[in-house]
Amino acid sequence: MLSVVIPVYNSEKTIIQCLNSVVEQGDVGIELEIVIINDGSTDNTDSLIKEFIEKHPGVVIKYKCKENGGVSRARNLGIQLSSGTWIAFLDSDDIWLPNKLFSQLNIIHSSSFNIDFIGCARNNEVLSIFGKKIISLHKATITELLIKMFPQTSTAIVRRDLLIQVGCYDETMTHAEDGDLWLRLCQNGDFYYMPDSLVVTGNGKHNYGASGLSSNLIAMHKGTLRTIDKLVTSKEISKSKAMLFKALYFLKYIRRVVTVYVRAD
Repeated sequence: MLSVVIPVYNSEKTIIQCLNSVVEQGDVGIELEIVIINDGSTDNTDSLIKEFIEKHPGVVIKYKCKENGGVSRARNLGIQLSSGTWIAFLDSDDIWLPNKLFSQLNIIHSSSFNIDFIGCARNNEVLSIFGKKIISLHKATITELLIKMFPQTSTAIVRRDLLIQVGCYDETMTHAEDGDLWLRLCQNGDFYYMPDSLVVTGNGKHNYGASGLSSNLIAMHKGTLRTIDKLVTSKEISKSKAMLFKALYFLKYIRRVVTVYVRAD
């Protein structure tokens, strides 16, 4: 079984389109369940989800409401309530293309090598690492993830037992929490990326716009620095290497600040 974990917060404008993109996946070869965690929404999200559940009696949907506690806690609760061997993450303002799950699961089940995690491209973006475009299935390394964190959350499928092994999301982190988890998964499992663009995120908007968590660039930068420090503590990287990566991320931070201001004009 594969469990689709969807955290929602005040998502009345996007949640139905998001859920429709899951039920429209068709036959993917294994059972599916949808696990929705409502993180204290105050808009019409709750009634929309309940109406959707009533209209889809043939779809296995687990729905849990909780007090607002942040996306990491919501995702962890979703993982806890999931029954699947595999977990697929999906944010409530993103949508999957109809062949998303089939394409990724086909690679997982047909490959001669082990895959614990697989992500993909989104919004027709092309991933480049060290100036080289990724045009085929690629096994990522810690260094590659530190240089350019990928993939985006809604593209990811990961083994549930590996998530449990690494401790799931760090609930004390409110920014850069995906990167922190991805690095721990890469440390402990086989982490793959496929270049097919199978997800539309944020209605195709830029990664760093004037709204949402991505606008809080200072907090994101601090979260990334904390992630690097955690790698030093676990002895995955040396202190000298950590200093180099911190310098790199400072330059990225400056570039992102400039980008946001340019787009705001």
